[in-house]
Amino acid sequence: MLARRQELNTQFQQLVDSFVMAVALFVAHALRVLSTGWFHLSYSIDPFQNYQWLLVVIMPFGPIILDLQGFYRSPLNKTLWRSFVQVLRTMIYLSIMVSGCVIFLRLPLTSRAVPLLFMLITTVLLLIKERLLVRRIRRRAARGQLRERVLLAGVPQDMAALEQSLSPEETLRLNIADRIDIEKQPLSDLVEAMHKHAVARVIFAAGHSQLNRVEQAIGACEVEGVPAWLVANFIQTSIAKPDFDAFGERPMLVFRSTPDVSWALLVKRLMDAFGALAGLIIFALPMVAVAIGVKLTSRGPIIFKQQRAGKYGKPFVMFKFRSMSSDAEMHRAELLPFNQMRGPVFKVEGDPRITRFGRWIRRTSMDELPQLFNVFAGQMSLVGPRPLPLYEVENFEHTAQRRRLSVKPGLTCLWQISGRNQVKDFADWVKLDLEYIDHWSLGLDLKILVRTIPAVVFGLGAK
Repeated sequence: MLARRQELNTQFQQLVDSFVMAVALFVAHALRVLSTGWFHLSYSIDPFQNYQWLLVVIMPFGPIILDLQGFYRSPLNKTLWRSFVQVLRTMIYLSIMVSGCVIFLRLPLTSRAVPLLFMLITTVLLLIKERLLVRRIRRRAARGQLRERVLLAGVPQDMAALEQSLSPEETLRLNIADRIDIEKQPLSDLVEAMHKHAVARVIFAAGHSQLNRVEQAIGACEVEGVPAWLVANFIQTSIAKPDFDAFGERPMLVFRSTPDVSWALLVKRLMDAFGALAGLIIFALPMVAVAIGVKLTSRGPIIFKQQRAGKYGKPFVMFKFRSMSSDAEMHRAELLPFNQMRGPVFKVEGDPRITRFGRWIRRTSMDELPQLFNVFAGQMSLVGPRPLPLYEVENFEHTAQRRRLSVKPGLTCLWQISGRNQVKDFADWVKLDLEYIDHWSLGLDLKILVRTIPAVVFGLGAK
């Protein structure tokens, strides 16, 4: 409820936490200096200037990651342990970012003690600040200072359902002064109730059959200058989540079944860009070695290029080190009777088109490394459903299978780390992809990336 007010409050809390983290860094450095026993000498050896760049990382990204972890949502309903886990995860993500800056950008970090002290001090300060905030909210709620007087208007059963669905935190913020049945009562009763109770808003809960009456009632609120809120659950969906947006000056009720534009998606794109760049640097020599191996062991181009289906099915050219003979596509039709995958996808164990060197780079997934260029270009992501050839997408048996195309394809995914060659039915493959889409988070991406490492090193499920 009162989303705009909550949004402003969250932004204020993020600003406060940004300064809390800055203070924690100063304190961490001061404690490290004092612990040496030589205050003046220590400053000349390890001045704070060596740590100033950390402020550029922790002050903007710290509050953003806290928000992504849900730290600012429903503080009254959270346990201290839950808050601790959210802060701890944020500290882990920040430490990964700092490590990346030290390794790849060669930024100075003369003492590891300062970041460790920073993490400890920040965790304590944020938990104390949140507990004080919760205590203040409950004290104000007990005095009735947070409760806003509102009217409920609509159909009795819909109004009752709305009241039953209110969380304890939402109940603290609402004082329902009266209920108006717009189906049986005249609009004059609604206007009289607004005058009598001096309400701050009118909340309408009515099905689509009453939209004509709701429109007239909202017009009455407009004349009075009282905000009207409409519960927009009259369209039921099983997956897509409703949201409000605007196209030009037109208000739109939007139903999305994929993650919306958010800070989390921006961070994911940054992770993709920096991760792909780091991968290209780290694997530069192995990629040169693989390229030479491909060239020396078989005739044909080093890089295999193929049109694959990207986000929403938009074609793009995907790169791989060639692991098959150069005329492999010409012989695909001959092997169709031996396809071991049920569905439109083509997989053959012991495919005779694969070269001896190609079998090795497939087992180690080295053939996928050129796709880092696709990730850096924004055509793919580090984590996402694997991109399929256009002819396989055209042969999807069920329209619902196209929902796997609603996000960017990726280098690795749940299917990749689940023993990909153990999955014999494309329906099971799609099920894993949709599970990823429906439960996507930055934490899930990191978990998949971490689990991909042993899958690649030990060749789990790869042939």
